[in-house]
Amino acid sequence: MTEVQEDGRPSRWSRPVVGPFTVGHIAVVLAVLVGGAATLFALGTPIPSPARPTLPVPGSGFYRLGEPTTGLGVGQLAPELEGMVDGEPAPLSDLDGEVVRLADRRGDPVWLSFFATWCPPCQEEVPVLREAHERYAPRGLQLVAVSVQETTADDVRAYAETYELPYTIGFDATSAVFRAYGGFGLPTHLFLDADGVIREVVYGPLTSERVERIVEPLLAE
Repeated sequence: MTEVQEDGRPSRWSRPVVGPFTVGHIAVVLAVLVGGAATLFALGTPIPSPARPTLPVPGSGFYRLGEPTTGLGVGQLAPELEGMVDGEPAPLSDLDGEVVRLADRRGDPVWLSFFATWCPPCQEEVPVLREAHERYAPRGLQLVAVSVQETTADDVRAYAETYELPYTIGFDATSAVFRAYGGFGLPTHLFLDADGVIREVVYGPLTSERVERIVEPLLAE
């Protein structure tokens, strides 16, 4: 039945356009075609894959040992200082063979510095670590340097004596701890708050000014 307006004329949608087909018929057909095209487009559009984790961007002077990894990030609880060797836990030991534990330092901020005696940028920043330890240790900062890819603990001890390093130095003989922390180059620094949560990660040598900007807020807490 043809719809009519009040004046008796057919409505706009009921007016014949092509043979018996009205404007309304054509509008319905167009709507179906547009909807079908939209559906086909949606089905043919690939679903975007989840964003890949952002890889760290090392600073200048970073001595890269392998491909970048996501490693540990800010906000994560730092794992204990141990790795796995032949399927067994391998805790970090200092140069005298004593186990170095983060648990023993809970309640104080901790600065972990992964380095090697043969690493040029690590050597260059030695004065920064030494002076920072002298300045902040009395206020509670625990500085633990972790030596990786070294031949013997005696080599590292000679290095520490030569450069008069008074802070704790761990000997990561197999680099198991370094791998557990996702390290891929030297020096790598992690700053933990008093609860052991990672608050800053730095890939590359540090300046005294940057150390101050990182450490002062941790000590203030």
